[in-house]
Amino acid sequence: MKRMTSFVRSALVAGLVLASGPALAAGESHGAPAERQDWTFGGLFGTYDENQLQRGFQIFREVCSSCHSANLLAFRNLEEDGGPGFTEGQVKALAAEYTVQDDTIEDGERPGIPADRWPNPFPDEFIAKAANNGVVPPDFSVLAKARSIESPFPIWIVNYFTAYQEGGPDYIYNLLTGYHEEAPEGVDIAPGQYYNEHFPGNKLSMAPPLADGIVDYEGDEVPETTEQYAKDVAAFMMWVADPHLVHRKETGFKVMLFLVLFAGLLYLAKRKLWTDVAH
Repeated sequence: MKRMTSFVRSALVAGLVLASGPALAAGESHGAPAERQDWTFGGLFGTYDENQLQRGFQIFREVCSSCHSANLLAFRNLEEDGGPGFTEGQVKALAAEYTVQDDTIEDGERPGIPADRWPNPFPDEFIAKAANNGVVPPDFSVLAKARSIESPFPIWIVNYFTAYQEGGPDYIYNLLTGYHEEAPEGVDIAPGQYYNEHFPGNKLSMAPPLADGIVDYEGDEVPETTEQYAKDVAAFMMWVADPHLVHRKETGFKVMLFLVLFAGLLYLAKRKLWTDVAH
């Protein structure tokens, strides 16, 4: 009886710790609550939108890549299934527009090829800091998986059943749309810093990278607004961080379906074997 009581007490304590963990984490942040967005790749059966990934890549290339690296992204990844859907010829032409360092040749540099990684905008960390108020811009390769938004209890429990894993894109979208021209009264912003309502501490060294109309989308179907830009580039960053997301979902669904059918077969086999045995 004492052992059972001790077990129940331990279970209750563990439950309280798990329940209070997200709440404690939320108390450490001073950013405004983030708003969740609707993503095509969300949920159990979500998939990437090829057109959105192409737009997101355009934002990354024309705006973000001047400061941020993507060291794990190779040009050839852009033609993989489930990605932006570029053709082999488009990828070769894109790679050739860039010059990459190659110590194996005489001049030390050559035009890029599809196997090359996305070129870093700065040759070293010191130059990167000097160009960005003493801060090295984070690499974009896995940033969408390294960031998330706060989910207070009991919402974080529901996330397990809804397969919620869009915290990174939600964070990036809110961050990119959370700038204000002026800080609220009583908040001091140092020179070279900017007020962002969703950034912890609200003081960000990165200037607002997006503004309405700065990138020209082909056609008139998609609005050229800060909100649309932020959503497109956040989706692209999610794909860069997790390019096999859709394949993993498909595999997981097949495995779960197999397990359900296998459990049914085991139940029928058990009924057949034990039907004439007295219990």
